[in-house]
Amino acid sequence: MTKVEPIIELHPWLALPAGRALLEWEQAQMDRMVADVFGFHALQLGLPEVDALRANRMPHRWLALDAAYQGWVPPADVPVASSPAVGGAPADALQPTEGVHLRCDFESLPFPSASLDLVVLPHGLELARDPHDTLREVERVLVPEGRVVIAGFNPASLWGMRQRMGRWGMGQTMVLPQGEFIAYWRLRDWLRLLDLEVEGGSFGCYRPMLRNPAWWSRFEWMERMGERWWPVLGSVYFVVAVKRVRGMRLVGKLKRAKVAPQAAPAVVANRHVQSVGAPAPATQTDSK
Repeated sequence: MTKVEPIIELHPWLALPAGRALLEWEQAQMDRMVADVFGFHALQLGLPEVDALRANRMPHRWLALDAAYQGWVPPADVPVASSPAVGGAPADALQPTEGVHLRCDFESLPFPSASLDLVVLPHGLELARDPHDTLREVERVLVPEGRVVIAGFNPASLWGMRQRMGRWGMGQTMVLPQGEFIAYWRLRDWLRLLDLEVEGGSFGCYRPMLRNPAWWSRFEWMERMGERWWPVLGSVYFVVAVKRVRGMRLVGKLKRAKVAPQAAPAVVANRHVQSVGAPAPATQTDSK
C-alpha cells in the first residue's frame, strides 16, 4: 500500500475564520470528553494547536508529533492552545512545537503494548501516513478498557464538498489539499474490527468554509440549526471508543452436564459366625 505524505497544509489553514472556529469548538469538545477519563498515562497524537489533554488529570501526559512535521509559527492574531507546560513554562508562552515531548512515526509508537490509558487523535488519522496502521498501533498501546478519542473531518458536509470541488479544479482553497476525509461510519467499522467499541460521538461546525470574517459571522445561525435539524452533516465529528478484550468467559447460566445414572452399589451381606452355645440372633416375625 502506498503511503501518502503528511498533511502540512492543515496548519496555515487554521488561521482562517473557519480554522479558528474549528480550534475553539474542538478544544471545548476535548475538554468535555477527557475530563473524566482516569488512569496514569495519556498521549495526544498530532495537532499541537489544540491542547487535547489539558482537562485530563492523569499524572503522565505526552504530546507526540509525526517525525516529518516541520513545525508552524502561527500569526500573531491566531490563538494557540499549547500542550501541558514543560519545565514550568507558562502555557500561554509556549509555541505549538515547544510543548512537544517526542517525535515519532504514528505507525510505530515508542510505547509498550497495553501501556496507555488514553490516546487522543485530533485529526491524527488525517495527519498520519497510513491511518490503518496508526489505528492498529493505538489499539496495541491501549490498556484493556482504555479509551481513544478521535476527531475527523466529515466528507458528507459542506467542508467535504468544498474539498472535492477543489480537487476537481473548481476552487483554490481546500481544507486538506493532500488528505482524504474518513467517513464517520467507515471509521466505526475500522474500530469494530479492532475490538474498539464505540462509546459515543458528536458532530459540529455546520457553516460553510468562508475566508471573509464578516460573512463567516453572518452564517452563525447555521450552527444552531445544524445541531437540531441535520446533526450528522457537521463538518467535524468526534468518536470515543473503548478497548474491549475478548477473554474466555462464560456468559449466561451454566448448564449442568448430564451424567448417566450409575448403578447402586451392591450390598454386601455380612455373615455372622455363630459360636457354639451362643444364642441365635433375634428375628422379627410378622404377627398375625
